[in-house]
Amino acid sequence: MAQQHAAHPHHRLSFNTDGRRHPLENSLVVVTLVLGIAAVVTAGFHHLHLTSSTTGLLGIITGGFGQYISATTAERFAFIIGLGMSALGFYLGVAHGGFS
Repeated sequence: MAQQHAAHPHHRLSFNTDGRRHPLENSLVVVTLVLGIAAVVTAGFHHLHLTSSTTGLLGIITGGFGQYISATTAERFAFIIGLGMSALGFYLGVAHGGFS
């Protein structure tokens, strides 16, 4: 029996698994992931505690709001990754000196 091939053989990364566009949610995913990465990277340096605390807190806020309005499972998965990184960066930044 021959295998059936998908109509679109070229797969690309997309959070819009339901076939509709979600520009606000997709933008919040990108912002949350960027803030999470920045928070984790800057948390490794003790003198950047203000930066890691601030980017972590902003990532938690944007990720939380994005999780609230997300429409697809792929968006929710990416938000959880970004939220985890933001929270880790925030907590380490606070442990190193926080907002002071």
